[in-house]
Amino acid sequence: MHATPPLVTFDPDLGHAVLRTPNSVYTLRLGSDGSPRHLRWGAPLDDADLGATPDAVSRAASSFETEAAADELAPQTGARFGPAGLQVRFASGTRGAQWRFTGHTVEGGELRLRLDDRHHPLRTELCYRVRPGSDVVERWTELTHTGPADGPPDPITVDRLDSASWTAPPLADYRLSHLTGGWNSEFQLQRDRLPVAETVLTSRRGLTSHHANPWLALDDGTATEERGEVWSTALAWSGSWRVTVHRDPAGRTTWTGGFGHEGLSWTLRPGESLRTPVYAGLYTPHGFGAASRAWHEHVRRHVLPQPDRDRPVLYNSWEATGFDVDEAGQIRLAQRAARLGAELFVLDDGWFGTRRDDRSGLGDWTPRPEAFPRGLRPLADEVHRLGMDFGLWVEPEMVNRDSELYRAHPDWVIHSPRLDATELRNQLVLNFARPEVEAWAGETLDRLVRENAVDWFKWDANRAFTEAGWDGHPDPDRLWIDHTRAVHRVMDRLRAAHPGLRIEACAGGGGRVDLGILARTDQAWTSDNTDPVDRIGIHYGFGQLFPAQAMAAWVTDSPNTATGRRTPLRFRFHVAMAGALGLGGDLTAWSVEELAEAAELVAAYKGIRPLVQRGHLHRATTGGAVTAVHYAAPDDSEHVLLTWRPTTRFGHPPDPVRLPALDPGARYLDRDLKQVHSGAVLVRHGIDPRLPAGDYASSLIRLRRVES
Repeated sequence: MHATPPLVTFDPDLGHAVLRTPNSVYTLRLGSDGSPRHLRWGAPLDDADLGATPDAVSRAASSFETEAAADELAPQTGARFGPAGLQVRFASGTRGAQWRFTGHTVEGGELRLRLDDRHHPLRTELCYRVRPGSDVVERWTELTHTGPADGPPDPITVDRLDSASWTAPPLADYRLSHLTGGWNSEFQLQRDRLPVAETVLTSRRGLTSHHANPWLALDDGTATEERGEVWSTALAWSGSWRVTVHRDPAGRTTWTGGFGHEGLSWTLRPGESLRTPVYAGLYTPHGFGAASRAWHEHVRRHVLPQPDRDRPVLYNSWEATGFDVDEAGQIRLAQRAARLGAELFVLDDGWFGTRRDDRSGLGDWTPRPEAFPRGLRPLADEVHRLGMDFGLWVEPEMVNRDSELYRAHPDWVIHSPRLDATELRNQLVLNFARPEVEAWAGETLDRLVRENAVDWFKWDANRAFTEAGWDGHPDPDRLWIDHTRAVHRVMDRLRAAHPGLRIEACAGGGGRVDLGILARTDQAWTSDNTDPVDRIGIHYGFGQLFPAQAMAAWVTDSPNTATGRRTPLRFRFHVAMAGALGLGGDLTAWSVEELAEAAELVAAYKGIRPLVQRGHLHRATTGGAVTAVHYAAPDDSEHVLLTWRPTTRFGHPPDPVRLPALDPGARYLDRDLKQVHSGAVLVRHGIDPRLPAGDYASSLIRLRRVES
């Protein structure tokens, strides 16, 4: 028997590090200048073959490129002319670091490489972590000013500190997959040939943003769902960020990414350190589908809190009532939601302060007296009596000028006093980087939970940063980092103080969804657009990185408030069943027949929920108008197929849906039709999607493996 190689090894004589995952190997080597240089990231090799891997420098085409090797974190020095992941300025005006390697540590699956600047009091640690059973490599950087506290107070200015730089191997061509969009159209998957240029993906908004997401994938242009090598990375950061992909004329493709956008700087004083968020990456030889499943498994096992806890079927009152909320109306909605099988009732905007529209009240987190004269506790108690948890919408990072909080603390907002303030949505952003604001937010939210028996917060953030300043602070750009860190800390402390509390991440829909926010929330509000046809595409992009249990999906009224499209109730349910199902329509306007059908479909969802929320996702395609998702139990015992056909054409019956995740040698029982199918037929030919006639057709098919 061969011994299982360790997850991480480092040979100090060769300066050679190896990180192993079940299906990949990541290797690097210290260069002659002390900088760690990338060697290989791909399919596993044995130690002898790894030792023969050439340095990237030796592949250089000419003397003009000899220093342009693939750095693990590129500094500004040397003959490097691509994007630098580390940009620093010293008190003398000197820019850039020059390293000497000073040591390493290996503990289990974590490797740290320590580098000291040869000329200045600066140290960096490049950190790597792999976990048993996961193909994800997690990386981050820690930068420290090593000058003595009693020495000269010479600060070091950090203009850029990325979490990591990544390198793709030489390929015949390169294709970039990434997510774009906007409000109501988030997570649109783009796949484009990567140009020979620098391609920048970024958010300058203070939030992850609707318009881009810090996830990407690279392949050679031929990968499919089921086959082909894919390299993919995702940044765990919920504020502004930047990723720069550089394909140079010499044939190298690298990318570097981390928090903050261009033009910002932070100051390090003697003894101070700056730690970046994790930038995680994975490799698979089995296509985009395998990459997504590997990400999903990593997020479930190592990111999401309480991943084994079912995400509840929730009802949210926003689309039924808007700002026009009161105790009696909310109780009527709660009673109807409970009869449909909802497990959580969420009171949305309008319950606090003077809040009758979006012009006032934000920041005053006490019940609006005319709407809730007895406070929120009677509503919470009635919701609990009905057998549901009680949830509350909050937007703690924001404030209206017309609020008691702003009148008392106008200095708490993010704003440069010598610039005119831009108002968006009639609100401003509170500076959570200020310790007193962070403390106020934590105390306010803690009080809401304790006094009102709150089980769930829908934490919204509806505004980007503008004129971001911090009057009187010597290092004002720190707010771009420290605000996000404070938001994370408040969430962490709330969950620690109230172990049963769950949080839904929201930012005007899907404007803040990333591995950082999902480490302290249970699911994300995917988009304010609940139109089921649009949601099929939104869900497709979201699922490239994030698992179904983190994807909040509502059934709302028809016609849809965003698009005006009319769709059948069953179609709306079948689309929303692909994630964490929620209800959001005006239940008082639903007919008796609609309420009965909804109750039946909620019950059906609960029957498949464990498989949807924790099974393996396969994106099944037919090449026609039908799209489908297939959820498979890890042991192949149970399978669920959801299919949708938004439009139909005469003479074009739906093609069978192939199910390549099944075992060709097994047989599978259709639990509804009581028919047994050959696994080989379902894999190679497919299953009839059983769609009704007409547009907006959908189906739910459940299969169970039976004895051959």
